[in-house]
Formats: sequence, structure tokens, C-alpha cells
Amino acid sequence: MLLRPGGKVFSRAEPRHKQEIVRLLKDMGEIVAMTGDGVNDAPALKLADIGIAMGITGTEVAKEASDMVLADDNFSTIVSAVAEGRAIYNNMKSFIRYMISSNVGEVISIFLTAALGIPECMIPVQLLWVNLVTDGPPATALGFNPADVDIMRKPPRKSDDSLISSWVLVRYLVIGSYVGIATVGIFVLWYTQPSFLGINLLGDGHTIVELSQLLNWGECHSWPNFTAAPFTVSGGRMITFSNPCDYFSVGKVKAMTLSLSVLVAIEMFNSLNALSEENSLRKIPPWRNPWLMVAMSISFGLHCLILYTPFLANVFGVVPLSLSEWFVVILISAPVILIDEILKWVARNQRKMKKEKVA
Repeated sequence: MLLRPGGKVFSRAEPRHKQEIVRLLKDMGEIVAMTGDGVNDAPALKLADIGIAMGITGTEVAKEASDMVLADDNFSTIVSAVAEGRAIYNNMKSFIRYMISSNVGEVISIFLTAALGIPECMIPVQLLWVNLVTDGPPATALGFNPADVDIMRKPPRKSDDSLISSWVLVRYLVIGSYVGIATVGIFVLWYTQPSFLGINLLGDGHTIVELSQLLNWGECHSWPNFTAAPFTVSGGRMITFSNPCDYFSVGKVKAMTLSLSVLVAIEMFNSLNALSEENSLRKIPPWRNPWLMVAMSISFGLHCLILYTPFLANVFGVVPLSLSEWFVVILISAPVILIDEILKWVARNQRKMKKEKVA
């Protein structure tokens, strides 16, 4: 009897017929679930990708042949189990997406500084801090993401579907590229620009240099009449130089702090992107996962701790930031949300077009 296009019901099937149906579906690349309660269902239950036996009315043979036993004999429980399984799989992908895109950004930032020939915008202990402490809480909290609102309206995955598709890889690279460019970009801005979008960057009194000078800072000793004025950081600490060329080594402490802060802030925003693979933040707002909000607060609090505790600031080579500097950090970091929203919109349109084509 035909139920809908592509759907059929077989009645009075013998055990070998059930096995054959399961085998045909698996050959077509489908993930096959088989439910049963009797001895005659055992061969098909064993052959299916997941066999589900009835816990109350099912025979011991059926239960032994199955991968799952339905304790309440309620078929609606299977739907709940499928939804939970899809949510777990999506959360695993969210964790991978967040960690890879963030780590790609860190690699790109290191590559850019080496390729451009500018001073290193972060030292090893800062990168270690980001990887172990700041990234850890949000990445863990992503495991508690709620299921997407449309999780049961999506078609089943094929058995040969890859965890990372070509489109997902493109998304990793796009987000990672922005993370790297933003991290290095604010470092270059501090050295070469007096302001950013109308926000004064010279509040501390540091010296502005040409981009060509920053790219060739190693030749500083050969520049005639080059001087670097001392500048003051938040808290009243004065940064001075016995040699003008120290401006690009000792004097980069403020620029390094800005780069580190942008990296931390941009990864916090990127964790919001990982709430859903395709759905917009308007559909799945951040407060749907309160654990992520708590984790972001912890990570950002730890970052502020090393900035505003003098002993830790010396250990990590950072200095406190002013309110206007924090504003610049947020302005440069926040666009990562907009970029991923655009990529999600493209993904939704691709899926919609594919669905219409199949229909």
C-alpha cells in the first residue's frame, strides 16, 4: 500500500523478507532502524544499523539481537531518542567547529606576523593561556547546546556523510582568516594609526610610525633621527626606552595586549556562532544555552584578571586597557558574528534549493 511518494508498507513479511528489506535500504546508503519483539524479527534486528526491541512484550531473543531495548514499548520514545542523538551529533560538530576555526585563526595570526615581518603580536605564554584557559570553558559549554528548533524536520544523514564537508571547511577557513587578520590588524593599527573610526588611539601618548617602518622594524638602528617617546599605560605605569629601537620590542606591550584581547573577545563571539550550524542567533539566541553564557563570563573574567592584577600582568606581558581601548577591541571582534550569519544564510539557501530540487 502506497503511503506517500517513496514510502511503502509490507505486510505478512517472512523473516527473510525483513532481512532483504533491511539489506536493500542499507545498499541505498540509508541508516536503517528495525523494531521488533519476536524471534522471527531477530535476523533483521541484527542486520539493521540499529535494532530496537520491545522491553515489555519482546522476547529474550529479540532483546539479545538488538542494540537498544525500548523499556516502555512506546514508539514515540524512538522519536525522542532520534532527536537526542541528532542533538549530540550537532553539539560534537559545534565543539569541533569552534575549536578548529579558533585555532586556525591563531595559526594565521602567527603566519601573518612572520610573513609581514612585523614584531610578534603575541608571546608563547599568551597563546598557551588562550588555548588552555580562555577557550576551555566555552568549548565545554557547547556540549550543553539545546537541540535546534528544526532538528526533526531535517532529512536523515547518509551513512557515508563526512563529519567535515567541503562547505564546512570553507567556513572554518573564512572565520579563522578573520580571527587572524583582526588579531594582527589591531597590532598594526596601534603602531600606525592615530585613531580608529573616530576613537582616539593616542590617549597613552605613544609614537606613530609609518607602515613601511613597522614592516622593516629590524632596520631601526639605521633610521636617521628616529625617536620613540615614552608613553603611559592605564594605572600610571610609564613605558620608557633606553634605545629608540626598543619601541618595537619592549614598547609593543600595549599592542600585544590589544591583540590578545581581540583574540579572546573574538573567540567569545565565535562561541555564539557555534550554538547552531545553520540557524541564526535570532532563531536560537545565546540564552538558550545558559551554560555558555556562564562559561563566556568566566573566560572573560580570567582575561581581565591577568590584565588588572600587576603580578599576573608582568607574568603574561600585558598591561591594563582603558575604556576606549576596550571599545575598539569589541568593534573589531564583533563582526565575526555577522560573517558567520552570512555563511549560515548561504548554507540554509543551499539546503533549501537542494530540497526543492529533490522534490
